Amino acid sequence: MIPRARATGRALGYQVFYRLPVPLRRRLVRLAVPKYIVGAVTLVRDADAEGSGRLLLLRQPPGHSWTLPAGLLQRGEAPVVGAARELFEESGIRVTPDRLRPAVPNAVVHAKGWVDVVFELDVPASTAELVVDGAEVFEAAWHPLDDLPRLSRATANLLGYYGIGPRAGQVPPAAPPGA
Repeated sequence: MIPRARATGRALGYQVFYRLPVPLRRRLVRLAVPKYIVGAVTLVRDADAEGSGRLLLLRQPPGHSWTLPAGLLQRGEAPVVGAARELFEESGIRVTPDRLRPAVPNAVVHAKGWVDVVFELDVPASTAELVVDGAEVFEAAWHPLDDLPRLSRATANLLGYYGIGPRAGQVPPAAPPGA
């Protein structure tokens, strides 16, 4: 239970806050609330694959490990639009945003101040032409889920949330909706 004097002080604080002009309230909130960098990530599975399946991975500079198609959102960009844009820019796979499905969990909040909004897509590798620019992405390739190459730490951690790769089972699963 909150002591009465503290509750009264809090109520007074809210009354003052909500009487301030909206632009000033927004500025105060931005100063007080934690900031996050938001990125969009796509887990692209090979729709043709048998067995455990295959996943599209990218080798990016410096080229020592593999990552997922991902990137930062542009200001005001919807996460699903950003995911489709980044997928095309990094792999050459062009899809409309409505083809992307929200992964479960859809957002992963990392302790270091960034949020990944994650989507899934099934694409037949036999018809997907992978195109990379050689600068931002050195190579794009399909890899069997049960024999993944060396992953970046961030990618291994993220895939762990979805029960994939070396960190599968080590990352706490998402709580079911309504839990």
